[in-house]
Amino acid sequence: MLPARGTDSGRSAAAANGILPDTGSHPLPPLGGFAPFSTVDYPGHLCAVIYTQGCPCRCRYCHNPHLQQGRGHSNVSWPAFMRWLATRRGLLDAVAFCGGEPTVHKSLQAALRKVRNLGFSVALHTSGIYPYNFSQMLPYIDWVGFDIKAPLARYADVTGVPGSGIRVQNSVECMLFSNVAYEIRTTVHPAILDAADLVTIARWLKLMGISSWVLQSFNPAGCVNMDLVTSYAPIHHQLLDKLREHVPNILVR
Repeated sequence: MLPARGTDSGRSAAAANGILPDTGSHPLPPLGGFAPFSTVDYPGHLCAVIYTQGCPCRCRYCHNPHLQQGRGHSNVSWPAFMRWLATRRGLLDAVAFCGGEPTVHKSLQAALRKVRNLGFSVALHTSGIYPYNFSQMLPYIDWVGFDIKAPLARYADVTGVPGSGIRVQNSVECMLFSNVAYEIRTTVHPAILDAADLVTIARWLKLMGISSWVLQSFNPAGCVNMDLVTSYAPIHHQLLDKLREHVPNILVR
């Protein structure tokens, strides 16, 4: 099932400034949809995928822009999902939490704990833009898919969130210190990140001791920016060789 499209297209003043208010007052994060089966959202595991609503970032290549506002209608409820998940014991290994940006909600921690209490592992896909929330959730997470969106100095250009680079730096450091399993990945589009940007990211990853990196080809599905859809070009092998001088294990997906 694809994430349900939201019905409110207006951006709040807070979102326009790059920040969404934490919605931890809700019992559990607002859902945007779920997929009952995936083999790619937690490598090596069979998992269900939950999509939460709300994200402060306004990345031009986003393929779930309808989840950004965090107030759209959903045909999925937490009680219904948990009842369904209880019937999947022995059939699924894990639940992957995607978005939106799941860590915008402090209440995500309660959802992670509920899933683990049913005996499932937990995967989280995150931009790392809420380092404190992320750090508090790490003890309940088995694997992190971490999106590095830009060089630190250019982060706000890509996310639209002032100061997002230092937040992401803090989240990466917390993740590495926790020893949780993770995957670092970056979406590649020449109109957003040029060769120099990618080399700068590679050097940054090397400084943090990261030796594996996934470069994700731009996915036009769901992207509303037609300039990006029509101007995509794949990464050149010569650039890959240069990037591997800093991060030896690079997978292009």
